[in-house]
Amino acid sequence: MAQKNETIPLLLALLITFAIVGVGVRWFLNQSPQLKPVAQTPANQPVTPPPIRANPSTSSDGNFPLVAQVPLGTTIRINGSTSMVQLNEAFKTGFMQQYPATIVIANASGTEVGLRDLLDGKIDLAAISRPLTPAEQGQGLVSVPIVTDAIALFVGQDNPFQGSLTQAQVRAIFQGTIQNWSEVGGPNIPLKVTNRAPTSGTYQFFQEVVLQGQSFGVSPNITTLTLDETTPIIRSIGTDAISYATYSQIANQSTVRVVTIDGLSPTDANYPLQRVLYYVYRTPPSPSVQAFLGYVQSTQGKSALNSN
Repeated sequence: MAQKNETIPLLLALLITFAIVGVGVRWFLNQSPQLKPVAQTPANQPVTPPPIRANPSTSSDGNFPLVAQVPLGTTIRINGSTSMVQLNEAFKTGFMQQYPATIVIANASGTEVGLRDLLDGKIDLAAISRPLTPAEQGQGLVSVPIVTDAIALFVGQDNPFQGSLTQAQVRAIFQGTIQNWSEVGGPNIPLKVTNRAPTSGTYQFFQEVVLQGQSFGVSPNITTLTLDETTPIIRSIGTDAISYATYSQIANQSTVRVVTIDGLSPTDANYPLQRVLYYVYRTPPSPSVQAFLGYVQSTQGKSALNSN
């Protein structure tokens, strides 16, 4: 009987001891950060990385999709060919309407200046009027074709010459071999040439295609400008000079008129002086560049260009 009475307190003491130990273990687990459960991925299940927002296509074909929106305050800086002034303005207006609170700053200092500024990181896009050279491509520059353009010869509205010129005659005029309008069927008056600045992509295209890679002439009747600007040429063309520019810049000018080549106008499909105009970016393209080029290549961009 005495043994039974001693067993009951012993069992109670053991139960109390186990209860105290259990409470202590639970408290310790809750207080120690190193022992908190960590989610584990089963060994046979691959780890799924967080989703990555894919950038628009940067493939070599130069195709960029139209994006739904761009961050507020997005700024696009463009510089380059004067031949692309009207294109730049059309895309600038359309892009800023498509994406409110964005800014497009477009200048036209010539193709070479635009490419140099792009390489120097001063702008986002260069507007150029000639293909990139292999050396320029080797510096990480990529061109995106935008439109086909025509180079037009023009004279003053009151110039007495009313004929057409052959490609051979045009080449001789700009090489300084022909210096009188009578040599091409016009009146006996001196023929002056106003040439564009060498920084102009149009100058380089003209030299490559019309002069077949040879140099422009150096003679008293040829004046070569230092700045790539069309407006000063139009204003100073007079009644005896000839020059050239992208057709869109002179098509609606009342003080000058186009001189056809081999009887063909710049609007004719087989006109000989046609080229492609490009935007150029430096790889990898920034999100703002991708957005702008996506707009340019979209239906909305084409509509903005056609309505300009």
